[in-house]
Parts: sequence; C-alpha cells; structure tokens
Amino acid sequence: MPVSAEFVAGLPKAELHVHIEGTLEPELKFELAERNGLELPFADVDELRASYRFHDLPSFLGVYYDGMRVLLTERDFRDLAYAYLRRAADQNVRHAEIFFDPQAHTSRGVPFPTVVRGLRQGVVDAQRDLGVHAELILCFLRDFSAEYAMATLMESLPYKDWIVGVGLDSDEKGNPPEKFAAVFARARAEGYLLTMHCDIDQENTTEHLRQVLEVIGVDRIDHGLNILEDEALVEEVLRRGIGLTACPISNGVVTASMKAPEIRALLDRGVPVSVNSDDPAYFGGYVSENLVALAGELDLDEADLVALQRNAFTISWLAAGRRDAFLDELDAYAREHGAA
Repeated sequence: MPVSAEFVAGLPKAELHVHIEGTLEPELKFELAERNGLELPFADVDELRASYRFHDLPSFLGVYYDGMRVLLTERDFRDLAYAYLRRAADQNVRHAEIFFDPQAHTSRGVPFPTVVRGLRQGVVDAQRDLGVHAELILCFLRDFSAEYAMATLMESLPYKDWIVGVGLDSDEKGNPPEKFAAVFARARAEGYLLTMHCDIDQENTTEHLRQVLEVIGVDRIDHGLNILEDEALVEEVLRRGIGLTACPISNGVVTASMKAPEIRALLDRGVPVSVNSDDPAYFGGYVSENLVALAGELDLDEADLVALQRNAFTISWLAAGRRDAFLDELDAYAREHGAA
C-alpha cells in the first residue's frame, strides 16, 4: 500500500544535508534584490524558476552561485534562514543541520561576520517562533585554495559556539579531500565535527571516499552512494557507524537517476543512510517531497520511512539528551500509526 502524504507530513524528521543558499526561493530572491537595489535579468518569478535547467553538477553550480548576489546584509541572511526553517517546520522537521558557504560571500566582499550573525539570528528566531531546532555547518568551497579555507576556518573561531561542524562542497573534479587535510585536522583540533561531500558519479569517486575515511577521518559523509562500488569501504563505514546523507531528487537532476536502488542497498546492509533535500529551491523538493519520491520509487512502507528518520536522528550531531527526546517522539508517532 502506498505511503500516504499525510503520514509523511506528520512524520518527525531530521534534515542533515541542506545548503541554506540552496533554499533561496525565487520569491525571496526578488524581494532581496528589490531591498538591495539590484535588478534581476528576469521579468518575474516564473521566468526565473524556468531558468533552472541543469544537466550536471557544474551547470547547477553556475546558477547557484549567481543567485547568491542578492544576499548582502545580516537581515538578508537572517531572512533566508528563517524562510527555510519556516518551511521545514511546516513539514515537521524537528532538527536541521544547515550548510552555509561563507567563501561564496566573502569572495564577493560580504564580511564573514555578516553571514554568520545573520544566519544565527534566523536560527534563534525560528527556535523561538516555530519550535524547530537547527545547527550550522560551515562548508569550504573545494574549488578555492586550501589556504583560503584555512583563513576562513580561522575567521570562524570567534563564532564556533554557533557552528557545530565543518564540511566541503562545490566542484569535486580535481579537488580531492586530501587537498584540505590540514584544514580539517585544525578544525578537528578546534572541536568541530567533520563531514565532506563525495558527490555522485564523480571522477575518482572511490578514491575520494577512501581519502575521506582514511586521510580526513570524517564523522559523516554527504552523498557518497558510490561507496557501494568498493566492498572494503562499505565495511569501513559499517565498522565505524558512519552515516551517509542521500538526496534523491537532486540526484535525479544532476545524474538522471535518484539512485534509489543504491539507497535501498545501503539500508539493507545496515548503513545508516538518511534522506535530505540538498538545494530544494533549485531541485523542486524539500525533505517531505524527497521521502515521497523515494517511497514511490522503491515501494517503501511506513516502517521504512520511520527507519530512515531514525537513521537521520541517530547520525545527527545533536547532544545525546535532545537526540533521545526526538527519537522518543518518532517512536511514539510510529506506534500511533502502526509503523513501529
């Protein structure tokens, strides 16, 4: 029996892989452009949305980075975070771990403090107003230098109580994880948790996954579904209990496949994989839509979706007490709907 949209809507969720800049909906983009005296090269929201045509990761990134130029002030970043968390709360996301790309802003003259203070204000306001809990993860752009990443890490230190961990994203080609080994070692020493993108079907993907595990020593892997191509790597993530953050709808946009069988295979092997939205304003689906799409592709039942959310809360970077409280909430929902 197909999983109902109502069940998915009410399911308590954790989202661990969402880029805040990728939640910039066209309506907000126009609002911020007007606020900041910028003119967009589109007549209206529909024309802007119609321009979102991607066939691979680089073609997506070109549009993604161009869209950020409307983000200039603390208020802009606050409104961006709050808008995402309002949508997340509407989908009963109880906890979100949100990537942000400070170098995408500092490289165009927006100061680091402007970015992090604005995002933090959005997180605090959403917790107060909406009851949704969130943390920030600072991502380095891998197509910039390791020296720039280190400088960005040092800029973050006065704000590290607001940042739970660091990650690595952007164009992977020619930018292996080991390029940033010293940056991530320093981040670990400063108390940050570590994750890295290993994007789908990239050049040297299994070697990059090996580096993420053996050289960097991550706590989590973003995307990473190509790990199934190397049994030793699967065994290693199982041994260490490392989770993967899958994004079905975005997979389908940049690779022409949601990679649903791979997600199923990881579930069957006991690898703690979770389902997330990635850049939902560009790919057309927040976390509930991703769960519905995956359920339809794999004929998942309600118990399967509960298991995916249990994975998400389990591999989150929540403090133990808060994680247990959310898991109790999830278990109560599952019992109520006969999906325990």
